[in-house]
Amino acid sequence: MQAKTKRLLYMAFGWAMFILGFIGAFLPVLPTTPLMILALWGFSNGSESVHNWLYNHPKFGPSLQQWDQHRVIPLKAKMTALIMMCISASYLIFFSSAPTIVIIISLGLMLFGILYVLSKPSTHREE
Repeated sequence: MQAKTKRLLYMAFGWAMFILGFIGAFLPVLPTTPLMILALWGFSNGSESVHNWLYNHPKFGPSLQQWDQHRVIPLKAKMTALIMMCISASYLIFFSSAPTIVIIISLGLMLFGILYVLSKPSTHREE
């Protein structure tokens, strides 16, 4: 695949994740920060200028910088993720007609996600 085509694919991915993350800033169902991290990754492979724009964005930049520099997930983001995964799990268990194996796999992935998020620090400790 040509380098130009790869850059375009990374940019398309970055913009798709950015749009979903932007929507997530207004809808509690979509996790803004993880989607912006994915957007930043896509932009880092597609366009340095767009990457820098998002990395230094007044609204999204600080949390992206905290993640990039210190692997910090703010407490508010942790609580939002935990609450949304619990709501999703409850819906799957009590109201979904999905096959049992799909529910079990989904719950396992959610548990993995919760454990990962909770394993990261909430604030950066100065050393």
